[in-house]
Amino acid sequence: MKKILSTLFLLSILIVPSYAAEWKASDRVATVGKNIISKNNLPAKTTFKVVEGIADNSDTSATNIIKISASDLTYTGNDHEVAAVISNEIGHIINGKASKDKFRDIAKSAISNTFSSDNILSVAANSEYLKNKSNLSDNKAADITGADLMIQAGYNPLAMIVVLTKMPGSSLEALQGKPSNTERAMNVFDYLTYNYPSKIKAGYGCQEYRAFLEYANPIVEERNSNKKKLEKFNKEQEKNKKERAKNVAQYKATGGVAGWDASYMILKTLTESSEIK
Repeated sequence: MKKILSTLFLLSILIVPSYAAEWKASDRVATVGKNIISKNNLPAKTTFKVVEGIADNSDTSATNIIKISASDLTYTGNDHEVAAVISNEIGHIINGKASKDKFRDIAKSAISNTFSSDNILSVAANSEYLKNKSNLSDNKAADITGADLMIQAGYNPLAMIVVLTKMPGSSLEALQGKPSNTERAMNVFDYLTYNYPSKIKAGYGCQEYRAFLEYANPIVEERNSNKKKLEKFNKEQEKNKKERAKNVAQYKATGGVAGWDASYMILKTLTESSEIK
């Protein structure tokens, strides 16, 4: 009997690690995604699909399918980090990124058709600088919207910072010894510091987060010691909080159509219904 028990014990030791090794980010997307949708009272018919390359969710309001990039999932190591990737994508949808991009394309086209290619307005409208700045702004907004969604669904929002710092950053950040994607990561950290201080206090146990804190803590200490900087910080975060709440409420009220999406639909309808042929 003792030999049988010993054999079973040894088998259990060998088997358990094999189960642990089978965790796969793509297999967790449906479960984690469903939990985020349910706990945030988002459109219940929503499903998820892992895709190669960039996830294009410009048609989500029509299909009820949210695509998640397999590439982004490679930077995750647990359900909290999978939730960060999913919540960021939902954040873009709630904030109407696809329709914002369409508006920008309409504006660029109008400027290009009105002015010559070497005109200062045309050059500015089509510059990589403006494009990169718009993308950064969109990402930062989606990150903190995603953090809100994660908290409501019971995930650690600091995982958003961890995933961002695992992703490739700029060459300048590397030369300066900063964690990758520091501006986006710091934006999430600031938002959580103001709105969810208990989450900051709880922390996140991994090397990437500890490395980020080495960068972030001196910035926070300097800000807290300067009355004007602290007042500016508090005003900005209060504004961010209200903006996030408004966007999510609007998304829910329209059954999954963001404000920017609705505005684009109106513009598109007006354009296509013109009597001038």
